[in-house]
Amino acid sequence: MPDESRSLKGQLLLDSGQLQGSFFQRSVVLICEHNEEGAFGLVLNRAMGNKVGEMIVADLPEVLKECPLYLGGPVQPTALSFLHSDSFIPDANVMPNLSLGHSLDMLMEIGESFSPTRKLKLFAGYAGWGPGQLEDELRRDAWLLHPASLSLVFDTDPEDLWRSILRQKGGKYRILAQMPEDLSLN
Repeated sequence: MPDESRSLKGQLLLDSGQLQGSFFQRSVVLICEHNEEGAFGLVLNRAMGNKVGEMIVADLPEVLKECPLYLGGPVQPTALSFLHSDSFIPDANVMPNLSLGHSLDMLMEIGESFSPTRKLKLFAGYAGWGPGQLEDELRRDAWLLHPASLSLVFDTDPEDLWRSILRQKGGKYRILAQMPEDLSLN
């Protein structure tokens, strides 16, 4: 269990196997904000199967319209959030070279100057916890912690992200990674 006074911002939460049947089953959540008021995170491995241009009516640059859209969590499913590899707004940094945005204007600005060296991931909805709620879930071992990296956020196949991190952790986590999603099939 982490020190409760320490912020988990920039950490990944992984379903420990205890969230079977819930929205968060096999989820990997990037904690973007964490303080005494609660926590805000984005589920990294729930592709919606739609492109941004199919879901957002704003006149976006073509490069953004083609980006896949992810379901960031069960809270406010119409709220837009995005992670990008620019750190031109230091207050929005989740970790070095990874920033969080919510503004359509900022997204347009990023889209207009987008280059292949930049990374971008867009989300509808988010995961949220009230004061002490996440800490309680961690005490109950519902989540595993793992340090986030740009590679895990942007480059690892979202469908394999949960398993990939568990295999990387090794030991008993490697066994958890191999378990079927439906335990009745085991």
